[in-house]
Amino acid sequence: MAGSVLAVGGIAVFAAFGLGAVMVGGAGATSQRLAAGADAAALAGADALSGAIPVSEEPCALAARVAEANAVALQDCRIDGAVVIVHVSAAYAGFPAVAGSRAGPPELPAGDG
Repeated sequence: MAGSVLAVGGIAVFAAFGLGAVMVGGAGATSQRLAAGADAAALAGADALSGAIPVSEEPCALAARVAEANAVALQDCRIDGAVVIVHVSAAYAGFPAVAGSRAGPPELPAGDG
């Protein structure tokens, strides 16, 4: 009888560790998806703003469309000069996660402009 209880307890411990590992792995994948979605949205917005791609929509509207295509939601989009700054969100296991990105022309070092 004691051996059966010990076996059930051991199985429960391994199951808990396994579930924890799956949750951590899923959170990491969600983090990477958020970062990629934010980067893609910011780059699309910056390309539209600079005229590098011929689109008829506003940069932030294009950024929202690209974010949606990457399974994230655009929360905020700002244009600061020639730079597009975005924040996106998604949920994993009921918890919200956010990421941000910015894209635009490279900044020149002081004195090189």
